[in-house]
Amino acid sequence: MDSETSTGHVSRKAVLRAALAAGMAAPVVLMGVPALARTLSAGEAAPALTPECDDGDDPTPPQMEGPYFKPDSPLRTSLLESGTAGVRLTFSGYVFGLACRPISGVLLDFWQADTNGGYDNTGFRFRGHQFTDAQGAFKLTTIVPGLYPGRTRHLHVKIQAPGRPVLTTQLYFPGEPRNNTDSLFDARLLMNVRDAGAAKEAAFDFVLNVPQDPGPSPTPTATTTTQPPGGSWAAGTAYRAGDQVTYGGPAYVCLQAHTGQTGWEPPHVPALWRAL
Repeated sequence: MDSETSTGHVSRKAVLRAALAAGMAAPVVLMGVPALARTLSAGEAAPALTPECDDGDDPTPPQMEGPYFKPDSPLRTSLLESGTAGVRLTFSGYVFGLACRPISGVLLDFWQADTNGGYDNTGFRFRGHQFTDAQGAFKLTTIVPGLYPGRTRHLHVKIQAPGRPVLTTQLYFPGEPRNNTDSLFDARLLMNVRDAGAAKEAAFDFVLNVPQDPGPSPTPTATTTTQPPGGSWAAGTAYRAGDQVTYGGPAYVCLQAHTGQTGWEPPHVPALWRAL
């Protein structure tokens, strides 16, 4: 999931993710919040903030293709095959343009090393492409890539919006010791990664250099600080990751630090709350 910023506020992209996942419009109070900072491990320096979609900064940074790219990968959302070894990884996110609006039909072509750090250069194991859906979302099922000499763990991807140039880049895992010694490592390309039982879940949102009309400004919605009947969640309350609340009966745990707002009730924003 997208993490909170160093100021403790959730990022604009995190709320857009939540709104898209819930099938609702992003609350107006989110417009203009700081860009997100990726998850850090103990002792790891804070990276530069990922650029906001419409603040005029550069889009997602490019990186070298490397020697192992192959064209014509199969169309698929899962790179797992029968007997695949390794720690399962579910990787998801959205692709945005410069006005922070999701882009549908974007091609994402992924390739990576197997659990032993090897690439399949004769076939298409751990290679595949897909397209973002109508909400600009993608999801890949794979494994955590292995290490090989000189590199830290990483995923490769080529991304192309319809009629636009290709972005080639690499994505990284937080807390990896080799992040400090890999000359290609870029902290702006850190995914957010968390444990999911014996597997892992990762998230990253791409921002492409695609001009967009920002669209009409939504009408502000009044914020209330009253508690909903039968629950401890309340708008206007500052929540930290790990806080637990109830809402309409079920209990929820907070995934990201934020201040509760009307429209962000726990059942509606899976990027901020998870049911227990």
